[in-house]
Amino acid sequence: MPHYKIAIVGAGPAGYFTAQALQSAQSEDLIFSIDMFERLPTMWGLVRSGVAPDHPKIKSVSKVFEKIASDPNFRLFGNVEVGKDIDIEEICPRYDAVVMCTGSSIGRKLGIPGEELPGSLSAAEFVPWYNGHPDYVNVKVPLDGDTAVIIGAGNVAMDCARILALNPTELDSTDTALHALAALHASNIRKVYIAGRRGPEHAAFTSPELRELPKLEHTDVVIDATEVHDAHERALAAGEIEKHTAANLEAWRLIAEHPRAGHERSMEFHFLSAPKEIRGNGRVEEVIFGINEIRAGKVVDTGETRSIKTNLVISAIGYHSDYIKGVSFRDGKVENDNGRVLGTNIYTVGWAKRGPSGVIGTNKSDAADVVKLLIEDLDPEPKNGGDITVVIPLSIPIIDQTGWTKINEAEIAAGVVVGKPRIKEVVIPELISLAE
Repeated sequence: MPHYKIAIVGAGPAGYFTAQALQSAQSEDLIFSIDMFERLPTMWGLVRSGVAPDHPKIKSVSKVFEKIASDPNFRLFGNVEVGKDIDIEEICPRYDAVVMCTGSSIGRKLGIPGEELPGSLSAAEFVPWYNGHPDYVNVKVPLDGDTAVIIGAGNVAMDCARILALNPTELDSTDTALHALAALHASNIRKVYIAGRRGPEHAAFTSPELRELPKLEHTDVVIDATEVHDAHERALAAGEIEKHTAANLEAWRLIAEHPRAGHERSMEFHFLSAPKEIRGNGRVEEVIFGINEIRAGKVVDTGETRSIKTNLVISAIGYHSDYIKGVSFRDGKVENDNGRVLGTNIYTVGWAKRGPSGVIGTNKSDAADVVKLLIEDLDPEPKNGGDITVVIPLSIPIIDQTGWTKINEAEIAAGVVVGKPRIKEVVIPELISLAE
């Protein structure tokens, strides 16, 4: 029976769902051995370093990942970076197919003056900072001012705003990284603005996220009722309102009508606000926004501006993929045709394939579609290119599934003592030590 070897690069949701799709496609006539490569000693990608710590239910998908990894034909190569420790040219000949599931980790730029000032961050830095990603432990997040500005109108922007606007005691029982939790407890920030270039009807927040906001115990959530009314009128004038938009507009109405409790902390939405410039002497001190309006369905700059004094600006306007040696990238993604990287035995799934869109579960259907193409393309005779371990440098401590299980169990055990789901280790040598 044909026994094919597949390499998956990236141990996030896209990688695990690709492995699951391959496992589900097996039959008496088709067997897959799967080798998964991850550059970090820790697995699960955005489930670990992207999902907000106050949303623990979303992280329960990790149980599915562990079941996938328990298959006897699954091998894990953690702490091995493709493009650096081993080249893609060394991987491809040894596998019948290689699936790039490396995500999008670089924040898109605003492209405005002052963006490089200290205190101007991307969500691609801030989110992994509070989630304990080893590469972002030392990010400087200025929390000495009383105001923060988040630029963007999607769920990542919402997460950033919520983490800053919550009373930090609400995060004490979560797996927020300890360094971030300490900084948030010392934070002076009491007002968080979220700014979107278009109107509320165009915002990419999901309605479940919006409906949670009035439930915040220590934070007033503010949006102008007139802004919500005008958005609803514009949506009606444009024709039949889509289900997603209707659900969001109803959520906005409930937020606008929710009585303010007079909390010290607040989260305030400003739409039709386009960032023009970040100003400051050696650090962020002010953001200038252009005021937009919508005419005939189009966003138009009125020429008017408003200013917000702040020491912290976080842009959450999207991501693009980091370059990997030997793989062709275009428009911030792996260059592909529906998941196929033409002229190679390489495929791609997830954000690396389609850009930063959808939720974690979107990767499941994406993986199923690409695996179907992959199987169609397989040669009748599997390759026999030899084992990959012979080209991985001996100096690299490989974190296999047993090692990752030790890390996971050690973090959970440390958390139990203090009433948390886990305490994340954020130093790579310490993580490697836990795996031994």
